[in-house]
Amino acid sequence: MKKLSKLRAGFLAGLIMTLLAVFFVDINEAQAEYGDVVINNYSDGAGMRPVVFPHWFHRMRFRCKVCHADLGFKFKAGGNEINMVKIIDGQFCGACHNGEIAWSVENCNLCHSGKPNTPTQVHESTVQKLAQPTGAPKK
Repeated sequence: MKKLSKLRAGFLAGLIMTLLAVFFVDINEAQAEYGDVVINNYSDGAGMRPVVFPHWFHRMRFRCKVCHADLGFKFKAGGNEINMVKIIDGQFCGACHNGEIAWSVENCNLCHSGKPNTPTQVHESTVQKLAQPTGAPKK
């Protein structure tokens, strides 16, 4: 009998904690975590479309530490001096996009898929609004 009431009390406590979390946690706090990052520090000037970095796709696979501590990405859109020379040298994106872990830099359009002249930013929208279909003429 006592075991059953302890079980009920534990269940009730868990239910209360879950409800408190649902009602009092601000779900907008991590909004940028789900967004895409447009990287256009050098792309337009080089005649390339901007990079659309799918942050959540990467975040599902790796902890924040992997990119932001181990690889040195700053927590600010536009705060990184990323260029193709550094990527080819294995820095930033090139640590994984080397043809072994993920596709290599020869597949330009897989990363450079943004609409031209889109500024560097964290975009809270989906990639479909930012990306230009492959083979579409530059605007």
